Amino acid sequence: MAALAIFALLALLAGCPPQAEDEGDVVAPDSLAPEPEALTGDPIKIGGLFAVTGEASSLGEPEADTAKMLEKHFNETGGIAGRPVEILVRDTKGIEADALNAAKELVEKENVVAIVGPSRSGTTMAVVDYVESAGVPLLSCAAARAITEPVKKFVFQVPPGDADAVVRIYEYMNANDISKIAILTSSSGYGAEGLKQLTEQDADAGIEIVAEESFNEADTDMTAQLTRIKATDAQAVVCWGVGKAPGLIAKNMAQLAMEIPLFQSSGVANQRFIEAGGEAADGVIMPAAKLIVLDQLPEDEPQMAALKEYHDMFVAEYDREPDHYGGHAWDALQIIKAAVERAGADADRAAIRDEIEKTDGFVGIGGIFTYSPEDHYGLSPDAFAMVTIEDGKWKLVSESE
Repeated sequence: MAALAIFALLALLAGCPPQAEDEGDVVAPDSLAPEPEALTGDPIKIGGLFAVTGEASSLGEPEADTAKMLEKHFNETGGIAGRPVEILVRDTKGIEADALNAAKELVEKENVVAIVGPSRSGTTMAVVDYVESAGVPLLSCAAARAITEPVKKFVFQVPPGDADAVVRIYEYMNANDISKIAILTSSSGYGAEGLKQLTEQDADAGIEIVAEESFNEADTDMTAQLTRIKATDAQAVVCWGVGKAPGLIAKNMAQLAMEIPLFQSSGVANQRFIEAGGEAADGVIMPAAKLIVLDQLPEDEPQMAALKEYHDMFVAEYDREPDHYGGHAWDALQIIKAAVERAGADADRAAIRDEIEKTDGFVGIGGIFTYSPEDHYGLSPDAFAMVTIEDGKWKLVSESE
């Protein structure tokens, strides 16, 4: 009998739930914890045209990485209008024909509701007529003003543009008594647009261009062009291009003992330029989106919350620092997400386009966006900060330094 009593007591104790040491320390069962709302319906497909490989991979790779990160984030946080999201990335290699073929595949086979990209101005211009005729919203990650000027119904931009970049460079030169410059521009579409803005704005800014030279992005030596520039009375050199060539120009200037400052476009405001230029990158000045000097911005910077959100999410996902090229993809995808949610999950491309055009005061990585029927660019020169490189690190500079 004693053995039976002990057995019964043990069974009773085993059946009792554990008690918290403090009655206020109550843990809810897992079955009562809130679960993410399940996504339903067919996925909303968004295309991405990025130069993941090729001469402009420094632009396209972070854009593609950001797109993959946001696809994951959207699907973990309710999707878009309750539906799952697929972001279909295609590598344009920075080649116009590849970009056009990929755009057609995304539209005609995958039935995407919108496209982000391409990364480059030339590849963007190669697809503009097609997306206009197909009626597909395109948010370009390229900076040439010609992309959205004149306004095209279905085409928008997210990067701060080359026209505003030139404004900021010339303002800096005015503040630092630089009035005579030489320009060295890429033969690419991006370089051509930079040349156009530099030569259209010079007179009004009080700048005289004393030498014009060009280069191909695959060139491996620029000493001939720079030797001719050195023979002029230029007080500074402005280079406009992407890829490895602008870093090589910095090295060639150092080799030629050229002591005048080198200005670059925002197209090389990334770590790869510092790596390509090496010690010669120190002292180079350029306009850039504010992300690369995030830790130097004042706390009342209007973009601070958005910049920190993107920065922290990217670092957590990839364990490396982001740059503003990835920020272009972030801005475009967030704008598209908001537009689809306003238009409705089943909205067609035209309705989504209409909602994109209504974007008003969206605080992004590239700036604060307000589109309108007359303006599919949506930014101002204030989107750019002026930065330099000091000991291989980015540094925010004031107008006069």
